[in-house]
Amino acid sequence: MIPLLDVQHLSKSFGARQLFNDLSFSIGMGQRIGLIAKNGTGKSTLLSILTGHEGYDSGDIVMRRDLRIGYLEQSPRFSPTESVLEACFNHQGEEEKILRAKQVLTQLHINNLDRKMGELSGGQQKRVALANVLITEPDLLILDEPTNHLDLEMIEWLEGYLSRGHRTLLMVTHDRYFLDKVCNVIFELDDRQLYVYRGNFSYYLEKRQQRIDATRAEIARANNLYRRELEWMRRMPQARGHKSRYRQEAFYELENQAKRRLEERQVRLKSRNVYIGSKIFESQYVSKAWSDDAVILKDFYYNFSRFEKMGIVGNNGTGKSTFIKLLLGEVKPDSGRFDIGDTVRFGYFSQEGLHFDEQQKVIDVVTDIAEYVDMGGGVHLTASQLLQHFLFTPEEQYNYVYKLSGGEKRKLYLCTVLMRNPNFLVLDEPTNDLDIQTLEILEEFLIDFPGCVIVVSHDRFFMDKVVDHLLVFHGGGDIMDFPGNYTQYRDWNALQEKPETQQEKKEAVEKKSYRNETRRKMTYKEKREFEALEKDIEALEKERKELEDALSSGTLSVADITEKSKRLPEVVELLDEKSFRWLELSELDG
Repeated sequence: MIPLLDVQHLSKSFGARQLFNDLSFSIGMGQRIGLIAKNGTGKSTLLSILTGHEGYDSGDIVMRRDLRIGYLEQSPRFSPTESVLEACFNHQGEEEKILRAKQVLTQLHINNLDRKMGELSGGQQKRVALANVLITEPDLLILDEPTNHLDLEMIEWLEGYLSRGHRTLLMVTHDRYFLDKVCNVIFELDDRQLYVYRGNFSYYLEKRQQRIDATRAEIARANNLYRRELEWMRRMPQARGHKSRYRQEAFYELENQAKRRLEERQVRLKSRNVYIGSKIFESQYVSKAWSDDAVILKDFYYNFSRFEKMGIVGNNGTGKSTFIKLLLGEVKPDSGRFDIGDTVRFGYFSQEGLHFDEQQKVIDVVTDIAEYVDMGGGVHLTASQLLQHFLFTPEEQYNYVYKLSGGEKRKLYLCTVLMRNPNFLVLDEPTNDLDIQTLEILEEFLIDFPGCVIVVSHDRFFMDKVVDHLLVFHGGGDIMDFPGNYTQYRDWNALQEKPETQQEKKEAVEKKSYRNETRRKMTYKEKREFEALEKDIEALEKERKELEDALSSGTLSVADITEKSKRLPEVVELLDEKSFRWLELSELDG
């Protein structure tokens, strides 16, 4: 592994709060690293330090000479007067780069390159910033939440783009499918320490659980030993003076180990006090258009069922958020109406909902809404208990709001929605900026939630776990009701690409035959290339089979599994490239 960047003994604090201490790690060429941590533990700060945008307390950062870093910030900033194209190139105008920029921007649905940056939404600016980073082709990509503000089509394109070739990247993202498909190394920042897992997200989950189990057993052993030592020390206090200094130091070290806090998952939060009547809402032939070219709904009829958990997906600009606002009465339809049941109490988590008094304490924000939630069965959940369930420790609950990270503010906003004890949750992009642990807690809550749920989200993993069917917005008022989750929809959609009919096959053969009559002959160089390709393809096929057999044997070490898991996709990609070139040459007359 050729190192591009090496970090030794890095520490960073904000006042009395230490984010991380004595971190050491390297980033090697070809590594695609996902950085995982709880909100507020310093993920974005670490990226900012590595790119020179922020200082640090102690340690060393050594980079390869002339290392080019491309950095996507969580909230990029541009001059409002520069155009999209100028923002991508800082006023450089090389034709080849401009062509490449247009290709990438088109994939990210940015089509007007002369538009001023000040006219774009925050999400569009983030996509321009992402394009800017990709087209400069740096040695090391550092990406902070690259999938935020991307629709599903863009996310899947970016997945493929980053997975191809030998790109080196370090990124923070909450998208678990994205982590699984793109990354070959996971860094976990936990309790101010860094743990390295040399595999994708699935591998990380397995090995992290093993680490937690081992730590839990270690703490249990230390507790047992500590209790015995403590009992002896209390029973025979005079002996303390005669114990060797070594034994005294060992006792206090054991005490620290025994009191070490391992974060345990909370008991699943279940509400039994949510009642909702049989009538929920009926969309009675609703139409809405902003213009002739921006049709959201067209005579849309839908009768929402009791206990339904609906997901809404579709490309950006197809009207998903507008549909939610129509339902909630924030936007008026052009025709038709929504008939809402009398018992329905909406809880709305919007994309624009982060409006807090920054000088308030976290606990006060929630208690201003209610002191407790009646969970039913005689169980009452206090504001503090709800916050603790969503990973705000008792100490953190007395922090001021202005001290919270962006992700922590999103968590707090979610708690304010739930504290109102709604029976119909409407969540518009709830997963943006939330850490993976919080997402898992929210998923469990929604799975158990006895009311109704509508979720608009681009997080495929989240949608697969939570929803039982989808509304798919295709744009232009075309909306499809699909009875399944997102992965099932993707599988179904792939099957709709119908195989060629016999007539189409016949026409293709005839067309090919006609083309072959006029094909040119191979050059000498192409003949040699054709022969070499046949040998290369045969060797790669053999290597692929050997790798697949080895990986399924169950006899490999962890190091061998990691090495062969990295090599297999490289072999498959090479095989695809060479097979395609072989087919091209085979069309020529040998």
